[in-house]
Amino acid sequence: MNNTFKIILGAGFAVAVAFYANSIIGQSTHGGFLVLAGLFGAYMAMNIGANDVANNVGPAVGSGALTIGGAVIIASIFEAGGALIAGGDVVGTIKKGIIDPAAFGGDPMTFVYAMSAALLAAALWLNLATWLKAPVSTTHSIVGGVLGGGIAAGGFAIVSWGTMGKIAASWVISPVLGGVIAAIFLYIIKSQILYKEDKLAAAKKIVPILVSIMAAAFLTYLTLKGLKHVWKDLTHILSFLPQTKKPTIGIALIFGVIGAVVTYIVVKPKIASKVSAMVDSREDINLLFTIPLIFAAAMLSFAHGANDVANAVGPLAAVNDALVNLSISKKAAIPLWVMITGGLGISIGLALFGPRLIKTVGSEITELDQMRAFSIMMAAAITVVIASQLGLPVSSTHIAVGAIFGVGFLREWLDSKKMDEKQARLHTETEKQRSLKAELDACTNENPAKKLELIEAHKRQKKKVKSLKRTLRENYVKRGMVKKIIAAWVITVPAAAMLSAIIFYVIKGFAV
Repeated sequence: MNNTFKIILGAGFAVAVAFYANSIIGQSTHGGFLVLAGLFGAYMAMNIGANDVANNVGPAVGSGALTIGGAVIIASIFEAGGALIAGGDVVGTIKKGIIDPAAFGGDPMTFVYAMSAALLAAALWLNLATWLKAPVSTTHSIVGGVLGGGIAAGGFAIVSWGTMGKIAASWVISPVLGGVIAAIFLYIIKSQILYKEDKLAAAKKIVPILVSIMAAAFLTYLTLKGLKHVWKDLTHILSFLPQTKKPTIGIALIFGVIGAVVTYIVVKPKIASKVSAMVDSREDINLLFTIPLIFAAAMLSFAHGANDVANAVGPLAAVNDALVNLSISKKAAIPLWVMITGGLGISIGLALFGPRLIKTVGSEITELDQMRAFSIMMAAAITVVIASQLGLPVSSTHIAVGAIFGVGFLREWLDSKKMDEKQARLHTETEKQRSLKAELDACTNENPAKKLELIEAHKRQKKKVKSLKRTLRENYVKRGMVKKIIAAWVITVPAAAMLSAIIFYVIKGFAV
């Protein structure tokens, strides 16, 4: 499918949303702004799918556990399912409380201009980041959009700078936490399985435990992040559940422990059966992590759809609420058409434009196999759970990419311990090359067969030395990608904010 056709399909979806918005707003005085916001919301949702979802499935694709096609199908289904089933029916109109709605002076139209500008600015920035192959935080993109629109509408006093400080802190906290946790799990796998004399016996014992820990982490994560919007409805249907406003960490951990026990009972005999038919090699042991990775990709996608759909539909729901009620509310109901726009838009954007970032996350930062990808997925779930309970601001994008950095840097560190051995081997092979060269120089033309044999041997030795030198210079994490991604993270909020302020003035100018 060529890019022109993809763009036409994406534009078709956005136009369909705009037409529907037009049909329900009727001949309202300001109805055109809901149409505009619907267009921007659809565009934003598709860009979330194109950029953000890569973090959920990229490691599984990069490791070979999933093909890109399989990843797109699984993520599309579970992203849409998470958004529509567990996305909630109410959303905060001002994401993360960055600006005070009261500062709009009770003028709903100024608020509408600001939210519309925020949506378009965030979407444009995500579009640019995707084109540059830089995975960035969609939450930070919409935060920057709301910030810029809010400042343009009400000045700098409108901003909650304490909240913005926490968001800035997440630029460091998220990738460091994700990287450390991923590195810890990869080190456990290496030390407890790969470095053992009998790898298969070690895998038979350790892999069921690791998969059970993964089940506990993901069920806890899914309960806290994926079910929080629909917890009240669940407690009404299932009366034995604690009647709380949202699932507590205690409830989530209980679900996690139950899931871990059940997983261990089911997985242990299956792993034992598989191990009995394997050879004692890294490649075969890697295969034990394939199915857990597919489940992890599905669960991460469901939780992402439930939790992050608000980045697309929040401002759109806010615009809808302001135009319908001609007032500004801190909370807005999410009409079904708005939620469908978010859920379908994410899936469409992923299917049409997601493979570009999936490849970047999966293979262009560091080389991944199933064990490394498993460690990254574990870090993604565990870091969110830990950070949310400690009140630390985190970004799921930064966590996932930071986990990839962590895995790559751990490989470099472990490999550096073998540096002396590599240097000694290089010295030996270089001496062999010199010896062959000297023998070749001494060989006369009177023995052409011998000379030809020496020429070929010297060429092979030269290639071997060159390869060893390259290995010594090799970095397991591509530094250029690291620099580009970190630069994109740092400028996401200010870039989206500046774009939003400009768009706000353009929209306001046309409205006046």
